[in-house]
Amino acid sequence: MEKGHWLPKTDPTRWRLRTNEGVHLWAYISDKEFEIEDPQTFAERYFLGLSRESHSLSKPKTYSDAAHNGLQFYKNLQLTDGHWGGSYAGPSFLLPGVVFALYITGGEILREWAIEMTRWICHYQNEDGGWGLHNHGPSTIFATVLYYVTLRILGMDTGHGIIVKARECLHELGGALLAPQWGRYWLACLNLFKWEGVQPVPSEIWALPEWIPFHPWRWWVQCRAVYLPVSYLYSNKCQMEPNKLIHELRDEIFCQKYETINFAAYMHDVGPQDRKKPLNRFLSIVNHGMRVWEWYFRPQWIHNQANSVVRDLIRREDENTSYNDIAPVNKAFHTVVVFLSDGPNSEAIKKHHEKFLPYLWKDENGINCGGTNGDQLWDTALSIIAVAEAGLGRRPEFRAMLENAHRFLEISQFRDDLEDPFRQQRKGGWPFSTKDQSYVVSDCSAEGLKATLLLQEELGFDKIIDTDRLYDCVNTLLTMQNPDGGFGSYEKARTSAYIELLNPAEVFDRCMVEYSYPECTTAVVGGLSMFRNFYPIYRRKDIDRTIELAMKYLEASQLPDGSWYGSWGICFTYGTMFALEAYSAIGQTYETSRAVQRGCDFLVSKQKDDGGWGEHWDSCEYQTYVEHEESQVVNTAWAVLGLIAAQYPDRMVVVRGLELIKSRQLPNGEWLQEAVEGIFNGTCTIEYPNYKFHFSIRALGRYDHYYIPALKEVSRNT
Repeated sequence: MEKGHWLPKTDPTRWRLRTNEGVHLWAYISDKEFEIEDPQTFAERYFLGLSRESHSLSKPKTYSDAAHNGLQFYKNLQLTDGHWGGSYAGPSFLLPGVVFALYITGGEILREWAIEMTRWICHYQNEDGGWGLHNHGPSTIFATVLYYVTLRILGMDTGHGIIVKARECLHELGGALLAPQWGRYWLACLNLFKWEGVQPVPSEIWALPEWIPFHPWRWWVQCRAVYLPVSYLYSNKCQMEPNKLIHELRDEIFCQKYETINFAAYMHDVGPQDRKKPLNRFLSIVNHGMRVWEWYFRPQWIHNQANSVVRDLIRREDENTSYNDIAPVNKAFHTVVVFLSDGPNSEAIKKHHEKFLPYLWKDENGINCGGTNGDQLWDTALSIIAVAEAGLGRRPEFRAMLENAHRFLEISQFRDDLEDPFRQQRKGGWPFSTKDQSYVVSDCSAEGLKATLLLQEELGFDKIIDTDRLYDCVNTLLTMQNPDGGFGSYEKARTSAYIELLNPAEVFDRCMVEYSYPECTTAVVGGLSMFRNFYPIYRRKDIDRTIELAMKYLEASQLPDGSWYGSWGICFTYGTMFALEAYSAIGQTYETSRAVQRGCDFLVSKQKDDGGWGEHWDSCEYQTYVEHEESQVVNTAWAVLGLIAAQYPDRMVVVRGLELIKSRQLPNGEWLQEAVEGIFNGTCTIEYPNYKFHFSIRALGRYDHYYIPALKEVSRNT
């Protein structure tokens, strides 16, 4: 039963998760396979929300005991190739793109998958019948029209109660005519919207000289990756042939007859609940100028040349990423372009169809689509660090677990650079998810480096990642520092923030440029500082200078209230924890640094009466601290870790936070899922379900393993 409406569901005991070098592939096994298949693993049953054997552990007497119990449970979730996986869902524009791309290109959606996709979408329907930009947001036209069309494609009848309620909500919000641009791209491809009503995305911009400051290769990679295939689709006005369903949808998603709509007149009109940033006059002028160029002046040969440039770039991206592409949004658009340019029987389209599977995740609510093909390396590196910092790395019962995680680090490291002038140097670095996804990320590389050093140098594991490979990682990190001293996510910044004037995405802000982030900067400072401790000679001057500039960036980015804004987690608690860890990495504590004092004072000021911390995701959008109505285990762990790193002198503040974390732990060592943990582009939340485990374990274990000894050392020296 979903939202009061009966929906079919598959047999959850037939789902199996296959993994290979981090790649996730869920499979629904047949009757014959069910008879011979091994029983579901603990991890599979956990992900699917099924009952599982999980014994009560000894009641913890200390915080170290609680950390140990937490790891006893968490190690059961490690997958066979050594990584920790899980759902990475949340944004409402991911799964629709997969379904639309398969529908347009004739790809198969198996019945079991369609059933579970439908269940997942319906599970997150709001009471008013709509859907938000993310799972927890208020209803928007963007999400509601995308999910509405998706459900109809998946087979839900127009008279179904869920569809009826969604249609009523969509019409009340203003209908599909007021959808933002990212929704219009798909509606236009489906022949549900005319391209005249879409802001221009000319393919010619990719054929411009690369030295031009606004050339797309200078944009943030996640942004340019979307507009590359969209430029092809827009410039060629690509649309599928209308069929019976498309004609029905034209009558369902608009508030007036489709044939009467002047789409061009609504090019800049977006529903107020969807618009996160105002339309700037400059972009409006540029759009009209590009439309005039396209209609009256563009020679056919330039159009053809631009098509060729864009198609070659798409081909290069597909091959470099093993047809994963950087994320499901651009991958889905790539699939449509490849289908139209290479044909339905090409090898490329077959590979694209196959590589949708790693993006899809099965849980108790159905099948969702991740923001990438997972966060495998990120969670695994942080888990290793948590075990080491909690003082559990030498325990024999966790040796095999760490050896497996170590092997996953080894197979996931990039061993070469790509022959692609638009791509950041990557040799020695690590990805966010899997090696075959191919993109290096600054903080993932730094945390991967740190995890490797902790295993090999501090805990005495075999050096399966040799010194030269560590040097490679350092070399790559040193190329990624921005002019302001900070570090971005995927690459070094290539242009200025003025390029945001060209941002057509009404639902996202600050998405056109690779900005510096306190959390990415902290990760690099921590990784390089630890490397410097174990390898004090290699590129010492370069490392010292990089850390010095990074700390100046962190000092400059501290806000007047003492906090740091977190762009990838929620929000000020997350950013402040990371920044305090950077100061700790260079030996600065509450006793020695005014910036650290201000950061700690901010955190302490937000502690709730029950000892915990709880920050709402609204903080990210409003850019001011917004209290969550309840304390959250993850927020509390972040705050405690920041205070511990700073050696905050009032021990009872830390103890109260740890008591909250400990009180939420179940007898089997587990923590239950609470509020969403992650964010991106300031407006869209995303899940990191493993955070409740490794950050909690890390916070509990660090109390006895690091914090108390550090306070005693301070006391002896004063």
